[in-house]
Amino acid sequence: MNPHDAYLIALTNAPNIESLWDMHSRRMAQYGFDRLLYGFTHYRTNTSLGDPDDFVILTNHDAGYTERFLGDGHYFHAPMVRWALEHEGACSWAILREMAESGTMTQAERKVLEFNQKMGVTAGYSISFKSVSVRSKGAIALTARRGMSQDEADAIWAEHGEDIIVMNNVAHLKILTLPYTRATGRTLTRRQREALEWVGDGKTTADIALLMGLTAATVEKHLRLAREALNVETTAQAVLKAAFQNQMFVVEA
Repeated sequence: MNPHDAYLIALTNAPNIESLWDMHSRRMAQYGFDRLLYGFTHYRTNTSLGDPDDFVILTNHDAGYTERFLGDGHYFHAPMVRWALEHEGACSWAILREMAESGTMTQAERKVLEFNQKMGVTAGYSISFKSVSVRSKGAIALTARRGMSQDEADAIWAEHGEDIIVMNNVAHLKILTLPYTRATGRTLTRRQREALEWVGDGKTTADIALLMGLTAATVEKHLRLAREALNVETTAQAVLKAAFQNQMFVVEA
């Protein structure tokens, strides 16, 4: 079996997001792309990408970069993010030069470009994944190692680009199947998850109390704690968000 196929098999068998991301980061570094930033949202609208706390964000950039790029909202004005929202497929960052020279880059986008250059994020590729709904969008930015020019990154892509796209597409699809919570988020307990699953099956509080062998008040407590853990106001929102995060109907370890 060739290394490419072996990697894809290992990727599809990753047991959790942490091991998948470690594996994928090391694999992309072999091609010279040693800093990755993956993002996905289920809550896109015409004017927003949703609450950042609801994004799936995976990165191996240092904290000094990610805290400013994400925390200060630079991502919202990043020119390659705009490209990813408007396109699907892969794009060389050489397009940034074209955007700047043609006058199609906004002042806010120029500031993000300057920030990236200051932080050593100067060459690379972006992959925008095919969306399954108008509300969802996922993309990954592959930053070339420090010192690599865009021409060198383009040369690597000319030789290995198709394989890199396939590996990132598979990683993206696998990520969407795995449980995920942000570092600031809270994982549902077994009882909270079970109560939400029964709600998702259309059961009433009285039904759930009987099925779980609990009082109705205790069921309501589990549902309230689930809403708090997921930072939502209604149980319907909790069911939807838990489903998006793959925290429902999961196999116990």
